[in-house]
Amino acid sequence: MQERLTTADHADTPRAAAARLTLSPVFQRVVVGLILLNAVTLGLETSEAAMERWGGALHAIDTALLWVFTAELALRVYAFRGRFFRDPWGIFDLLVVGIAWLPATGPLSVLRALRILRVLRLVSVVPSLRVVVEAMLAALPGMGSIVALMALIFYVAAVMATKLYGATMEEEFGTLGASFFTLFQLMTLDDWANIVKPAMEKHPYALLFFLPFILIATFVVLNLFIGVIVESIQSLREQREAAGVAESREEAHADAAALMREIKALRAEVAALRAERGGSGG
Repeated sequence: MQERLTTADHADTPRAAAARLTLSPVFQRVVVGLILLNAVTLGLETSEAAMERWGGALHAIDTALLWVFTAELALRVYAFRGRFFRDPWGIFDLLVVGIAWLPATGPLSVLRALRILRVLRLVSVVPSLRVVVEAMLAALPGMGSIVALMALIFYVAAVMATKLYGATMEEEFGTLGASFFTLFQLMTLDDWANIVKPAMEKHPYALLFFLPFILIATFVVLNLFIGVIVESIQSLREQREAAGVAESREEAHADAAALMREIKALRAEVAALRAERGGSGG
């Protein structure tokens, strides 16, 4: 969480010191390193050979890292107080670490697999990853029309495929649901030749249906998603750059105003000294 320190935060208080510590580059790098270490240990726990040899050490490291992450969150809550809970990334970190503390025995044993979610904290710690995720979330409204267009294309193509090829290729196009699944497979280009070639053997002009669908669904509609996300990332970066420039200008104006106040105070002191010397000389 990249909190901005206010004037009060710069005061020499324990909260200000804790805030400066959590925002320092060294502290952030240490947190990233611990998250990566936790990712390695959780991956090794999936290996039976590694568990037989280092199982106790891996569990001990995992528990120690969980305590460290909890202490780090407690330090951030202490430093930023209410601002921590107004930051979505802070809530995300709190949920991820909180899930790891839930009991993973009995009916809740499935929660043991959710410990890997701690690795997702890299998204909240690394600024470049945060930009990508925030841009994707910001692009969701723009994706709605693209999703609607894709759904319309799929529905029309599925109805046509069921009517044209359902009788001869029942497994792939026998029902509307099967046609949807097969067309999705074609869109991802997953083994598409083994679908198109048999269809062409039974229907010589089948390529006139499948080729336009693949071109539209794969190379047009999917690229629209990429375009929306890229545009969102660019817009978000421009907004942040503009905000940074505005903040720099505000800080420059504040420094200039403070300097002018100091100059005026010095002038007043000099004037007072001159008046005292003039009075004493008289």
